[in-house]
Amino acid sequence: MPNADYQSVLWDDQLADDARQLVRLAVREDLSRWHDWTTITLVPPNAQSAAEVIAREPGVVCGLKIVALVIEETGAKIELTTDTADGAVIAKRDRVATISGSARDLLTCERTILNFLGRLSGVASLTKHYVELTAGTLAKIYDTRKTTPGWRRLEKYAVRCGGGCNHRTGLYDGVLIKDNHLAFAAELGQAPAAAVVQARAKVAELASEGAGELPIEVEVDSLEQLRNVLGAAPDIALLDNMPPDLLQQAVAIRNELAPVVVLEASGGINLSTVASVAATGVDRISVGALTHSARVLDFGLDWRR
Repeated sequence: MPNADYQSVLWDDQLADDARQLVRLAVREDLSRWHDWTTITLVPPNAQSAAEVIAREPGVVCGLKIVALVIEETGAKIELTTDTADGAVIAKRDRVATISGSARDLLTCERTILNFLGRLSGVASLTKHYVELTAGTLAKIYDTRKTTPGWRRLEKYAVRCGGGCNHRTGLYDGVLIKDNHLAFAAELGQAPAAAVVQARAKVAELASEGAGELPIEVEVDSLEQLRNVLGAAPDIALLDNMPPDLLQQAVAIRNELAPVVVLEASGGINLSTVASVAATGVDRISVGALTHSARVLDFGLDWRR
């Protein structure tokens, strides 16, 4: 790993606050500060009941902590009992939680609960699939910033629950010199290596002012560019849209010129290609599909008498 890597997104107060804000928005979408008229017209105010949250398909569960926030934010008079924890592998028909108490509140919260569980469990489950396909190689699976606006930390948390790793969360926690940055540098007559050197000097200056250590990563799209930047010793070189044969050559060049530099493959990698990419010897594979293309995992709320 590089001397400085990106921060992992774990469940903490900051993540819980993100989730709370999204829960409040979801409740507003459903109730618009009014009421669940269907439930009020059909269910007596003092009716009590219970329901089980059941997986309709296998996968990795993620979002149980948010279910508790939904109950808290809505003021629902219901209790949550979990049968497992975020990150657990589940089978079809597994019960992951039981919710009991006010029948009205249970019905009103149902869709919000299932939406959060389904979305985040889908991300975690897809991540696990990618991780399994790269087993036995050096490569670790990383996410990207191609996330649902507002959901980034939650989706990156789901990636962790699925066994993946987190790339930078935002623009604030790393230096990633991409193609357009290099295009701007070229207008100034600056080669990619010079851009890395400039970034390294600025990062050292910022660190002395209390910004902390930031990883420096640079994107390259050719072996010539890779040779150029390796001399400047970035923490990570991102190999953009290179086929497996070029990735293998890139690994050989890195091993010869700068063994400590981490190589990351990225660009259009999917379930059909990730194994061949991992077999090239790269250290990391970043996959935007983990968050921008994950299918919702199906859960149901089964009424229990």
